[in-house]
Amino acid sequence: MAFTLPKETYTGKVYPVTIGSGDKAVTFGGENVLPFHSFEGTTPNRPLIAYEIMDVPPTEWPEKVKEPYAAVSDNPVKWAKYCEEVLKAKAIALRLYGTHPDNGNKSADEAVSVVRDVLAAINVPLIIIGSNHAEKDTDVLVKVSEAAKGHTCVIGKAQEANYKTVAASAMANGHMLIAMSELDINLSKQLNIMITQLGFTKEKVIIDPMCSALGYGLEYTYTVMERIRLAALTQNDTTMQQPMLGDVGMYVWKIKEVTASEETLPEWGALTQRGIAWEAQTAASLMLSGAELLIMRHPEAVKAVEAFIDELM
Repeated sequence: MAFTLPKETYTGKVYPVTIGSGDKAVTFGGENVLPFHSFEGTTPNRPLIAYEIMDVPPTEWPEKVKEPYAAVSDNPVKWAKYCEEVLKAKAIALRLYGTHPDNGNKSADEAVSVVRDVLAAINVPLIIIGSNHAEKDTDVLVKVSEAAKGHTCVIGKAQEANYKTVAASAMANGHMLIAMSELDINLSKQLNIMITQLGFTKEKVIIDPMCSALGYGLEYTYTVMERIRLAALTQNDTTMQQPMLGDVGMYVWKIKEVTASEETLPEWGALTQRGIAWEAQTAASLMLSGAELLIMRHPEAVKAVEAFIDELM
């Protein structure tokens, strides 16, 4: 008797999002099945991994993730070109960390200068992320959005405290928008609805439900992201059908497991391999829960996840 593979049927579909322009444009999302369930439907685009860079030297990053960028991280343009030319990055995520009032308080005009320089230096798509200070981001993201007009970037992160201004600027300048809520499917849905009520096209929104690192609430993050994806596919909820972001690096590279020395905890193994594995495992887990866009830091972790995607695709 022949075995027939059981299959689920889905009524919804994730919106595809294309960022960048020309032959370097990249599309992610677009599937009508759960992650990598290509035997049940179509998964036209592979998840996209963006390398994270910053507008200031990453002094707060652990040494093991700073090492690969030691020769270039003093300058965001050099850093971006290194990621594109040497690491073969498919996208760059520029975090304007230095604009935060507690981390240098750089002005919006200074951020504009960095964004323009980076855009002029690279050909791959650019994701532009503020410092996560809602008030400062309101000013900064509006100005950098204007400066990046014509490049079809991703602007973020819009949150409840500033979404009206940030979304309006992204919409006026032809960009995609990251909508961030705090690990709650209802808050995520509410923010998506409020953004689209402003006139922002729902197909240009990327959901950031926030995330956590392996061992620090990953199960809860996974559940929230999985519920968002199930609502999109099984309930055909059009307010939940946007691709999702996993902002992996910033959550992983600050925890004890990737910073504790081998002298202090020799039983945990080599620190470099430990950190790479932690970032790769976190990224893979978020991807399996539904994330189509990942922001990562260590090149070896990216390499491991890309190989994992190759196998699953």
